[in-house]
Amino acid sequence: MDVITSSEALRDFVSSKRMEGDTVGFVPTMGALHRGHLSLIDLAHRHADIVIVSAFVNPLQFDNAEDFDRYPETRHADEEMCRQRGVQVLYRPNAAEMYPNGFATSVHVDRLSSILEGASRPGHFDGVATVVAKLFNTVDPDVAVFGAKDFQQVAVIRRMALDLGFRVRIVVAPTVRENDGLAMSSRNVRLDTEARRAAAQLSKGLFAARAAFRTGTTNPDVLLYLVAGHIGATQLVTVDYVHIVDPYDLEPVEEAGPDDVLLVAAVVGGVRLIDNLVLGDDDPGED
Repeated sequence: MDVITSSEALRDFVSSKRMEGDTVGFVPTMGALHRGHLSLIDLAHRHADIVIVSAFVNPLQFDNAEDFDRYPETRHADEEMCRQRGVQVLYRPNAAEMYPNGFATSVHVDRLSSILEGASRPGHFDGVATVVAKLFNTVDPDVAVFGAKDFQQVAVIRRMALDLGFRVRIVVAPTVRENDGLAMSSRNVRLDTEARRAAAQLSKGLFAARAAFRTGTTNPDVLLYLVAGHIGATQLVTVDYVHIVDPYDLEPVEEAGPDDVLLVAAVVGGVRLIDNLVLGDDDPGED
């Protein structure tokens, strides 16, 4: 595996592989890799001849400087996991490479960036769209793989890629969960024992609501009440929002259907976590 730090070197690598007829799969990350990221890499291998993983903690998508400073650094472990997973290139640029002196451009996806997570974290999705656009320009992938846990992020990136004419195909991998149902996240390592136990209530609430949907409950208020009953059971959890939305425009629905998405965001023991379920889908983490 090559570890590349410059965009020029990465473009040269991709160009040489394309001359050999290879297709390129891409998994953008901020490092601190876990089993969820590995599932994205495995899926990329199924869709492309070579796989490139980026590891860059993007300062533009953090609305809280302390949160940025506390993002976990696991450089050596990340490299080893990528090697074991057959990644051909780990792209590890620094901030100066990504945002050279005088950088003054931002990518904004209207409306999708300002609701839900965007309302709670102003500027977050501008940072996401900007860094992903730069990475797409550098890597020029045939396929890019993202995790379903960040449902709104996927919606923003799909819209951005379509509007700006990127030829990449976006593939979404199912959420990978811990044994108790908690969605895997690099933030989970910041949870202490009590908060970790409380965090599992997020997914339990989602699963309870989906179980009710499967037995015929389609009233969003009833389903959301079931979620709130689980995640409101501990004082360690502060709920930001719980919504059932249309999967395309992310607007609240009047009656829940199988394609609609149940979204939750909460702060657990000082750590912000998000999760979601598509009401009509199966999920490997359900009890």
